[in-house]
Amino acid sequence: MKRVITYGTFDMLHYGHINLLRRAKELGDYLIVALSTDKFNSVMKQKKCFFSYEQRKLLLEAIRYVDLVIPEESWEQKKEDMHLYHIDTFVIGDDWKGKFDYLKDEGVEVVYLTRTPEISTTQIKQDLKSKK
Repeated sequence: MKRVITYGTFDMLHYGHINLLRRAKELGDYLIVALSTDKFNSVMKQKKCFFSYEQRKLLLEAIRYVDLVIPEESWEQKKEDMHLYHIDTFVIGDDWKGKFDYLKDEGVEVVYLTRTPEISTTQIKQDLKSKK
């Protein structure tokens, strides 16, 4: 069985997220999503989420491409996760291109997928704010 992992916040879930998850799942048999916790988002990523970790987890678990959701609590956990979950392929959006190449040293394939160009959570938040 080929295991794939991706990481993210997945706040205000939209079709760009679904495209990423679908394409990630196509690279293997079992897809794990490491979902950024509320604390990790606020402290390390300097992000405020609309939905809580538990709400975002519930949404991801309802998606047919996702087999398991785990918490992402630090930048450093990626190396450990590759071994703990026996990962074959690490997948993330291409806006991170090159940032996770070090995971190749852990024996995993690193794939940067192009994002759905016309949609992003940041853009949705900006659009909603401008409509006030």
